[in-house]
Amino acid sequence: MEILEAFDLTGSYRAAAELVGCDHHTVARYVAMREAGRGPERMRADRLTDAYLDKIEEWVERSRGRVGADVCHRKLTAMGYAGSERTTRRAVAAAKRAWRAGNRRVYRPWIPEPGLWMQFDWGDGPRVAGRGTQLWCGWLAWSRFRVVLPTVDKTLPTLLACLDTALRRFGGVPTYALTDNERTVTVDHVASIAVRHPQIVAAGRHYGLTIATCVPADPESKGGSEATVRIAKRDVLPTEVNLREGYGSFADLQQACAGFCGQVNTRPHRETRRPPIEMLAEERARLHRVPDAPLTTVFGETRKVMWDSTISVGGVRYSVPCGLIDERVWVRFAGDDLVVTHVGVDGPAEVARHARSTPGRPSITDEHYPPRPPGALHRTPRARTGQDAAFLALGEGAATWLVEAAAAGANRIRTKMTEAITLAKLHGAQAVDRALGTAAAAGRFADGDLRAILDHQQHDPVSAPRRAGETHSLQPGTGGWARYRGGDR
Repeated sequence: MEILEAFDLTGSYRAAAELVGCDHHTVARYVAMREAGRGPERMRADRLTDAYLDKIEEWVERSRGRVGADVCHRKLTAMGYAGSERTTRRAVAAAKRAWRAGNRRVYRPWIPEPGLWMQFDWGDGPRVAGRGTQLWCGWLAWSRFRVVLPTVDKTLPTLLACLDTALRRFGGVPTYALTDNERTVTVDHVASIAVRHPQIVAAGRHYGLTIATCVPADPESKGGSEATVRIAKRDVLPTEVNLREGYGSFADLQQACAGFCGQVNTRPHRETRRPPIEMLAEERARLHRVPDAPLTTVFGETRKVMWDSTISVGGVRYSVPCGLIDERVWVRFAGDDLVVTHVGVDGPAEVARHARSTPGRPSITDEHYPPRPPGALHRTPRARTGQDAAFLALGEGAATWLVEAAAAGANRIRTKMTEAITLAKLHGAQAVDRALGTAAAAGRFADGDLRAILDHQQHDPVSAPRRAGETHSLQPGTGGWARYRGGDR
């Protein structure tokens, strides 16, 4: 600005140069730039890396912008470069900026249509009872409605069971489902073309759903499901962020996933400002109907649950939950595990899993049965006659007396029960019940024992048991023997 001001004052290149103390050619250059409508340009000093810029750009191009400046500096030093590493870093950074400007991936905002797309993916779940789990996460792209289901494996039957359950929770089937290239979906890639698993194709025909896969190693093409997995793992997995404790059983994990879905589907979404459950009600009008019967061909063979809540596979009995008695289930072996699947109102679900066993060694799980009734040694008296009911109505002492008297083989038990009922009318049920309890504890079941105990308790009801002190002993003394021996002498 001082150069231009001096030129405007003098109108001469040399005079302006003398005023500001620079060369008159510099004044002429700045005046020419102003006349051309360009701003002043700083002169760039030559750098030591200028002679190696072509090589630096070649390395950046070959590495697709991933080469490090330290690697470039070592290569340049070997080629005779004498500059500092700081200068090299500046040159490499400039070359990377230029490369990214010409190779930048441009994203066009995806505006999904209702009823068109869903996405699903897998995530690692918490360990339950020492065993790893998986989280199957699916969501509808337009309404952002999410479904998170815990599983113990990622096999094809498990995938189809989760897909069927999610579609029934959606209340309909969209047109497309986008997922990753798992082996259960894509069996191979030929010339960058994904080859679908035949059973996945059959499942798509069954549900009227086209299953597509993203580009390998490109999570950006299915960012919605990636975000669903990340959020589910943050809230469901026990971490220092959510302060959630570990899960004691698989049912606890299922309950936690259900609670997570209920939370995220009922609160307003950040993008739409509306709850997903509210938008799902509108999207269901664009979804087509879910088939009444799920695809069960991948679940294995069918078995009918017998009256003892077991099924027979290969000559071995395996237990299933007792609520499935007389129901039909599907069984298959997944490695060394027998997986039992039941198709209910909400779709197929795994109901039992056993380690493979051999004939003669049934696999029974206690959780599949209700609490056991008391055995022969712990039976509870149950009234069958009016006399039984009147006697047991006296209280716990009467029930205990009956059990102990029967175990001791006492005579005339019914006569003594009638006597106790009669005494209860005279002295009260509480007093007689107390006497019966004392008789049971002392093992006194003879005739007249109950009356004697009752009389004693009534005359001395608060007498405490007498205990010998430290100065008293029931051990016979030896003084008499000492006198006897002295008399002999």
